[in-house]
Amino acid sequence: MTAATGLLPPTSTATGSASATSGTAASVAQNYTTFLQMLTTQLKNQDPLNPVDSNQFTQELVMFSQVEQQLQTNSQLGTLVSLEQANQSTAALSFVGKTVTFNSNTTQMTNSQATWSLVSNSPATASVVVQNSAGQTVYSGTQALNAGTNTFAWNGQGNNGTQWPDGAYTISVSATNANGQSVPVTTQASGVVSSVDVSKTPPALTVGNQSYTLSQITSIS
Repeated sequence: MTAATGLLPPTSTATGSASATSGTAASVAQNYTTFLQMLTTQLKNQDPLNPVDSNQFTQELVMFSQVEQQLQTNSQLGTLVSLEQANQSTAALSFVGKTVTFNSNTTQMTNSQATWSLVSNSPATASVVVQNSAGQTVYSGTQALNAGTNTFAWNGQGNNGTQWPDGAYTISVSATNANGQSVPVTTQASGVVSSVDVSKTPPALTVGNQSYTLSQITSIS
């Protein structure tokens, strides 16, 4: 009878564990079954005067069990992520056809009307610059801001009287209070959601020619 002085060499164990971790759950299960068969064979043929170290095979059993549990956890987390993505897609589809307000300095001018909301935490005077999609400045001016939400409406006319065409326009705002101190201003825009791209993660809502995520939406009407 051949004496068995141990289970698997440490180097073989480390290599087998690494490959099992990087493999699929099926390969781990197969390796685990092979390991148990080897363990059973060694226990049956061990030398009574030099038995197998019980601590060694116990540690390897625990290691295989931990790998199997980790794979199951990863699979369950993947399922939860898929469910969350499905919920986001369902929620995003409900926005189609509705007017939403979102944090953005770009809005779509339609019928020579473009509107932004300027949110200030204190009264201030704002310097406003509007640029077209090519980055060209088409309007500049000032507006008094109250604390809270203020509306800035632009009729598409430049400072020289030029009527600019409908399209996407971007606003830049810098504001100061009566003491000349800088006042932070949050710029928001509104528009109707025309479509939703659920193939993206997170889903992208199309307003005009721009895309926005659900996290950018601040209100819906």
